[in-house]
Amino acid sequence: MQRLYDFLRRHPTWVDGFWAVFLFGISVVFEVAEQSDEGTDAEAAVIPIVLLLCVVIALRRRMPEKMLLLAIAIGVAQLLTDVPTTPGDFAFLVIVYTVAATGARWASRLALAMGLSAACVAHLRWWNHDASALANAALIVFQTVPFALAWVLGDSMRTRRAYFAQLEERASRLEKEREAQAKVAVAAERARIARELHDVVAHNVSVMVVQADGAAYVLDAAPDQAKKALETISSTGRQALAEMRRLLGVLRTGEHQEVGEYVPQPDVEQIDDLVEQCRTSGLPVDFKVEGTPRPLPSGVELTAYRIVQEALTNTRKHGGPNAGASVRLVYFDDGLGLLVEDDGKGAPHELYEDGGADGQGHGLIGMRERVGMVGGTLDAGPRPGGGFRISALLPLKPVH
Repeated sequence: MQRLYDFLRRHPTWVDGFWAVFLFGISVVFEVAEQSDEGTDAEAAVIPIVLLLCVVIALRRRMPEKMLLLAIAIGVAQLLTDVPTTPGDFAFLVIVYTVAATGARWASRLALAMGLSAACVAHLRWWNHDASALANAALIVFQTVPFALAWVLGDSMRTRRAYFAQLEERASRLEKEREAQAKVAVAAERARIARELHDVVAHNVSVMVVQADGAAYVLDAAPDQAKKALETISSTGRQALAEMRRLLGVLRTGEHQEVGEYVPQPDVEQIDDLVEQCRTSGLPVDFKVEGTPRPLPSGVELTAYRIVQEALTNTRKHGGPNAGASVRLVYFDDGLGLLVEDDGKGAPHELYEDGGADGQGHGLIGMRERVGMVGGTLDAGPRPGGGFRISALLPLKPVH
């Protein structure tokens, strides 16, 4: 049964054609009965008019405006040829409803005018002289009501379909917006993961490489220094593994919290440990804190730590063997200032200008992204006297 219903929905013209044939049969039977009772020959214009009215029924959904004009022409012909009302005239009601529901606005208004005037024009043409004027007027009103109801029903259907179409369009638009937001969120998450991986891996691996080179250089001449360098490599590797586990834990749980063996997010207090690690690896670092330390938002804490970490990593990578660095952490009333400078030879020009056209320079890109996420500003470039400078200002809400 459902398959039949779906088939009829896909082929509405077939359904209309069936009802057109049915109406034509009823009209023919009605006319034959009328002619038998009256004992006169059938008028020549009745059958063509009924046939055309059935065509209106059959094609009403394919071309509603044209069928309306055809129905009006048939009505005029019916008046001129003096063909009285037949069952086929039911097509006028149907076309009024159809045009009001699916036709153009001008056609809908024309259908309303035709429906409201049809009964009056028909009574003027075939006035019932046996009834009083009041009875004729009441009959005109009575026969006009179905046309008005047909138009109101069709117009209501039009409004309902427009409302559902608007709902579907809105749902489709919201779905596209959700997809776009999901893509943006995925891209942001990928960038965040890339920043975390770069900061964790680049810093610790650079320390391990420096210590490994130093251990290989003094392995025979100073075994104690080589042993100390290997211990530094071991501790740095464990720290890198711990931070990697922390990052993987965030990805799996979706929460920035300590779970089992996962370590917490690094913060400003751990910058001192970071500086000490760099000193141990052979990079002289002068670290000072100015202002009154106070609790900071977690995003600012992590951003400050990563900026210092990446800046010191770049000093080890690009500053040369005799480079030294200084780190200044300044607490302002409305912000946290960071200044990291070194006296080395500095990074290549393309790394801090374009972010590295050759695929390098991701550290500076990550720093700018981090600072931008907390609403801060970052300036990175060579110092006037040589070396490299990174300065950042991270906004803070004043503590009352």
